[in-house]
Amino acid sequence: MRTIHKTLAAAGLAAVVVTPALAFVGQSQAVAKPNFQMPFRCGYTATAATFGGHSPANAVDFQKAGITGDPVLASAGGTVSRVANEGSTSYGRWIEINHGGGYTTRYAHLSAQQVRVGQKVALGTQIGKAGATGGVSGPHLHFEERRNGAVLRATLNGRAVPYPGHTPFTSRNKCTGGGGGGNPYTPQKACGSGFAVVDSKALGKAGRTYLLYNKGSGKNCVTTLKSTSLGKKTAASAFLEVKGAKRTTDAGNFSYYAGPVIKSAAGKCVKWGGSVGATRYASPFEHCG
Repeated sequence: MRTIHKTLAAAGLAAVVVTPALAFVGQSQAVAKPNFQMPFRCGYTATAATFGGHSPANAVDFQKAGITGDPVLASAGGTVSRVANEGSTSYGRWIEINHGGGYTTRYAHLSAQQVRVGQKVALGTQIGKAGATGGVSGPHLHFEERRNGAVLRATLNGRAVPYPGHTPFTSRNKCTGGGGGGNPYTPQKACGSGFAVVDSKALGKAGRTYLLYNKGSGKNCVTTLKSTSLGKKTAASAFLEVKGAKRTTDAGNFSYYAGPVIKSAAGKCVKWGGSVGATRYASPFEHCG
């Protein structure tokens, strides 16, 4: 899926003017670039799309089926500097956060805005919801990293976004211990090479259960990653049930994750879910095919 902006320039959005005082700590020490994170919850996977003709050139479009309404988080701490609505053109509903040192981020085409100008936000604060407002041909989140008004090539948790390209990224935003910290495992590490996340559900603050799929093998994988009591063996589980077959569950006391539970499911509906402690999730039959 490629979503095209009709014209951002038509909105007349001028470069942000940053006062010299924001560019330095004291009088001489430059502020380092923030360690920007994906603007989505921990474990969320989406495609970072970059392409020629994008306006502005270094912006990133995060694409994912069903993205409308998904929470959008601050990619670093800062102060909200713009909350605007361009209607059916350009950014549509959008938000800008000033991170100091001349650095800002922008989040556009939102279906909802949940912060106000002047509000201080921490890394991982929910600021809105993804949507398809403004001049777009489909729902996605338009994201920019800027310095002194110039749009930079984006980096996410220290990883450079390829230009041009359509590259899967999994968020480390507000994972336990901050960006990149917490559970050392990802869903892909638990399930193995070739698997990509297709869905996930939070288990309160205790963890998250994930459904993955491998297009090459036609197999699904379910794993549940803990967010608390890491390194200590505590109760967790993961299950996968392919329609017409028996459910398989991996349950016990685990240090970091339950599973993986892997089963062939090409062309079939599945039930999936898991638990950490007393918090559980179980899906209906879904993700058919």
